[in-house]
Amino acid sequence: MKQTDTIDKTAAALTAGKPAVFPTDTVYGIGVAVGLAKTPQVLFDIKRRDAQKAIPWLVGKKSALSLYGRDVPAYAQAAADAFWPGPLTLIVKAGDNVPEAFRAENGTIALRMPDDEVALALIERVGFPLATSSANFQGEPPAHTFDEVDCELLGMVAAALGDGGARSGVSSTVVDCTGARPVMLRRGAVTEKDLLALM
Repeated sequence: MKQTDTIDKTAAALTAGKPAVFPTDTVYGIGVAVGLAKTPQVLFDIKRRDAQKAIPWLVGKKSALSLYGRDVPAYAQAAADAFWPGPLTLIVKAGDNVPEAFRAENGTIALRMPDDEVALALIERVGFPLATSSANFQGEPPAHTFDEVDCELLGMVAAALGDGGARSGVSSTVVDCTGARPVMLRRGAVTEKDLLALM
């Protein structure tokens, strides 16, 4: 069994702008606190991932959609109301309060409220959203348990929090909400039928 840090140490690392590993409802994630870390570049460096792909945010409240999004369509808010917290990532136009370094090249941001007590507790303690990717090197499978997180990756973060439980392993559904109608970019736990029922 790998050694895990406390939630206090993990929150402190994130508050200091450093990267940390922690559980989400889908897989284990690696993240930094938006606004406390200057950029998400360290996540790309650790994961050996293409830096042109924006890192989604984990948020602690449904209201974050309108707080960080701009011109959010009614269907996107309805989807958040119906499926947050849960495995649904919504891409919206980024508001003026979204740091440029954390936006996608097209001026959007991907937001999700995880259905996980540990992740939500971290977000609350830190006071900022967590820009989060899966805690694995590019091309490697995501970790469903803390023990599955690569030891080399663990050695590259300031803190790593595990709780002994297994995550669902089912990816979140990703939906582009920048147009008149939702466009599903990645199939996941929330289905097209689920989304169409809101229209």
